[in-house]
Amino acid sequence: MDVLSLIGILLAFIAIIGGNFLEGGTIAALLNGPAALIVLGGTCGAAMLQTPTRTLKRSLTMLSWVFLPPKIDMPAGINRIIGWSMSARKEGLLGLEPLVDSERDPFARKGLQLLVDGAEPEAIRSILEVDMYGQEDRDIQAAKLFEAMGGYAPTIGIIGAVMGLIHVMQNLADPSQLGNGIAVAFVATIYGVAFANLLLLPIANKLKGMALRQTRYREMLLEGLLSIGEGENPRSIELKLQGFME
Repeated sequence: MDVLSLIGILLAFIAIIGGNFLEGGTIAALLNGPAALIVLGGTCGAAMLQTPTRTLKRSLTMLSWVFLPPKIDMPAGINRIIGWSMSARKEGLLGLEPLVDSERDPFARKGLQLLVDGAEPEAIRSILEVDMYGQEDRDIQAAKLFEAMGGYAPTIGIIGAVMGLIHVMQNLADPSQLGNGIAVAFVATIYGVAFANLLLLPIANKLKGMALRQTRYREMLLEGLLSIGEGENPRSIELKLQGFME
């Protein structure tokens, strides 16, 4: 559980609601079903229109990373690579074959299989870089969905505000209808700006950061695998890979 994400969301909304309360407002004044429908429905619809199905599915999968990020343990990764290096040094590259089937990380498993198959270092680099940067691009595109939603939400909030004002203008002769129209107008704007800046844009930036961190981890694995293929000393490999530590 990423406690910082939870604290950040709670702090943001507590600040908004608390400020509203200190100014004499109520929570009920911020709750408006039509405004929420306009902003949330319009934002989701616009985002779905621009997004391929595969990217949308990936975005929904990555959303869980906000609170349950994938575990990336650089020191443990370095230790694994050193272990592979020592096995290769004692038994040759074929000694890594038993490790291939037990490796859970598909990227590392493919790299180990290429070493066992006797692929040249440049071929290994080429194959794994395609995988690495391809996955990074897919993850970044998925994260950009939330960035796009963060751009649409304030604008759709303005649409909701205009619709509320139209409703007000149509009911100038009936004062009882004015309050609801004005509420939709202002609350829709608040919803659009708040969802964009308190949730959607921070989520997009967090997911992009995690995608880049995964790429950095895979770059470390790649350098380690290439070093093993070139027969470097385990101690030298360890010193090299420590440069990837954050």
